[in-house]
Amino acid sequence: MPHLYDYLDSGNGYKIRLLLAQLGQAYRWTELDIDRGATRTPQFLAKNPNGRIPTLELDDGTFLAESDAILWYLAEGTAFVPSDRLGRAQVLQWMFFEQYSHEPYVATPRYIMKHLPKDSARYAELPDRLKRGRDALAVMDTHLQSRSFFVDERYSIADIALYAYTHVAPEGGHDLAPYPNVLAWLGRVAAQPKHIPITYRPPEG
Repeated sequence: MPHLYDYLDSGNGYKIRLLLAQLGQAYRWTELDIDRGATRTPQFLAKNPNGRIPTLELDDGTFLAESDAILWYLAEGTAFVPSDRLGRAQVLQWMFFEQYSHEPYVATPRYIMKHLPKDSARYAELPDRLKRGRDALAVMDTHLQSRSFFVDERYSIADIALYAYTHVAPEGGHDLAPYPNVLAWLGRVAAQPKHIPITYRPPEG
């Protein structure tokens, strides 16, 4: 049984929890408090030298890191990844967009505002990060103007990757009201079978 090392408030971890729930895949779950340095211990660094969650331990003892790589591993050969070459490339296109153009400017402001003290020097980053986050949300809104989902009119791991931090973006200072197509898409993702909220805590073990 796979073993997910995670942090409940992490959108990157939530991606994996959501997909596992929708796949109906049983797994073990261990929460590590990133704010208390739980991923920087020698024990965890032996599992993932980069010291980050999520990290997935496979049945053979292999450790797989990076949330979108884990998504791809779990979803390959399922309905969550298109079977055609172009569709798979387009899923990857949006997953790369999520990590490069979206996550640093939508997820990071949320982390700063939820997890750091008000006098943290990192608050100075917010104006630029929020501006770039708005740019990313505008790209998404334009793409969704004539589409229900990001690729091939079907729910895929591209949607899961982008949904994880977008749906909680207001916690990081983003107003989603200017992006009606994004809001409608968030509703469609939340209506998918076996959807779980980011606050759902799997049993530990």
